[in-house]
Amino acid sequence: MSKVDLHLHSCVSDGKYTPAEVVAKAAGLGLAVIALTDHDNVDGIAAALEAARNFPGLKVIPGVEISTDEAEGEVHMLGYFIDYTHPELLATLVKSRETRVGRAQDMVYKLAGLGLPLEWKRVLEIAGDGTIGRPHIARALLEKGYISTFNEAFDKYIGDGGPAYVDRTKITPTEAVEIILRAGGLPVLAHPFTTKNTEALVTRLAQNGLAGIEAYSGKHTPEQVQRYHKLAGSTT
Repeated sequence: MSKVDLHLHSCVSDGKYTPAEVVAKAAGLGLAVIALTDHDNVDGIAAALEAARNFPGLKVIPGVEISTDEAEGEVHMLGYFIDYTHPELLATLVKSRETRVGRAQDMVYKLAGLGLPLEWKRVLEIAGDGTIGRPHIARALLEKGYISTFNEAFDKYIGDGGPAYVDRTKITPTEAVEIILRAGGLPVLAHPFTTKNTEALVTRLAQNGLAGIEAYSGKHTPEQVQRYHKLAGSTT
């Protein structure tokens, strides 16, 4: 059985390694297929595809993970086999990244008010060329010694509903599905365990063209994997 990983991030968003390094590491682990799905960013896809030329046994799928918003909370939508040069998709992702910067600045401001000052310049340095996000703020907090673990940043301060949490303007899941389809891709609901009213959401999005659910994840329990398999089958 071939080994695949269809949800990988590079340093273009909130990952640690460059797209080329992600490809090389995947090949070294013996994976046959991977998808590069950076958050709201496709800038690493060309580099990943170029790097894959050195590993003929590995197929790289162009992908993206789009942040969307429901009344009940945030929903992430994966897009596979996308045209990563599609003008509408690119415009949507640029707008999303711009709102991320403002959101991150507001969170840094809130943290300062809580007695946890961070240098904005340092947060930008941690993000590098990638799309800035909460993980970069978490690393800055850890670096300053305000927290003892990375996850503590989310649990105490910047997680949903936390004292330094700031929401941002996002498109809806339905809009993300439609944009992915227009970009020639296949829309898939990411890590459904983080969504609320999952069954109702999947049933609704399936009518708009949702192609799948991320049933397998390192964060899913065996019971959740079984549940999402059953849900996927009931909506086909």
